[in-house]
Amino acid sequence: MAAVLDTPVAIRRAAMDLLARREHGRVELTRKLRQRGAMDELIEPELDRLCDEGLLSEARYLESFIRYRSGSGYGPARIREELGQRGLARTDIEQALRESEVDWGERLRDVWQRKFAGQRPQDPRSRAQQTRFLAYRGFPLDMIGRLLSGRDLDD
Repeated sequence: MAAVLDTPVAIRRAAMDLLARREHGRVELTRKLRQRGAMDELIEPELDRLCDEGLLSEARYLESFIRYRSGSGYGPARIREELGQRGLARTDIEQALRESEVDWGERLRDVWQRKFAGQRPQDPRSRAQQTRFLAYRGFPLDMIGRLLSGRDLDD
């Protein structure tokens, strides 16, 4: 039987259980607590308290999410979009991406190498296929073009 989230203590316990598994953003945590039956007027004060105690941190969530998704082979555009859908502020997302220290060129090369075995496209059809795949993964078209034409990504 699911626990009833009708007291601040129950909401705090449920929030801490979720945070113990992984970092969450405030909007995501609010949504999950609502799904478990908590009322908004009880959720907000508890989340404020968790923020004050340093247990809930948007910055840590952004850092963790970017590290995880970039490690899974996704580029900055895709990560930016996913974070935006999770209700985070665009300025916070941009700052976190700048501060992430991810070498997007290296990530792009890794993804391309794994998917296409480092084989540059020989015809327009295969170039379009590789470009679509890498763009879907969230890498900028200018970087993709440089990679597929054999130019240095730092140009």
